[in-house]
Amino acid sequence: MNLVDSSGWVEYFLNDKKASQFSKPIETIKNLIVPSIVVFEVFKYFLRESDETHALKAISAMHVGNIVDLTVDLSLQAAKLSNSHKIAMADSIILATARKFNAMIWTMDTDFKKFDNVKFFGK
Repeated sequence: MNLVDSSGWVEYFLNDKKASQFSKPIETIKNLIVPSIVVFEVFKYFLRESDETHALKAISAMHVGNIVDLTVDLSLQAAKLSNSHKIAMADSIILATARKFNAMIWTMDTDFKKFDNVKFFGK
């Protein structure tokens, strides 16, 4: 399974320098999971940088993957990870989701560099 975090999705949608690094996990939709917190972050990014139409197009495209909603159990696991690793809420939710599905995290976010099962691409 693959989980592309917000930085990867934005890079992919903008077809920026590292977009090709994220195309394989995004386009292999049968193995793609998308945490709802990532949908939130991508939507917020495009609202801020563009407009609601572009933001809606982006999250519509993200629905090709399996959207994973934040459940109580996932919230508790994320809180434990946040506490033990001193990471932010969104990152802990992403990490907990990846662990639940035994997924590889694809990211440009340096906060994930220290964890296993991470494909990190520096900015």
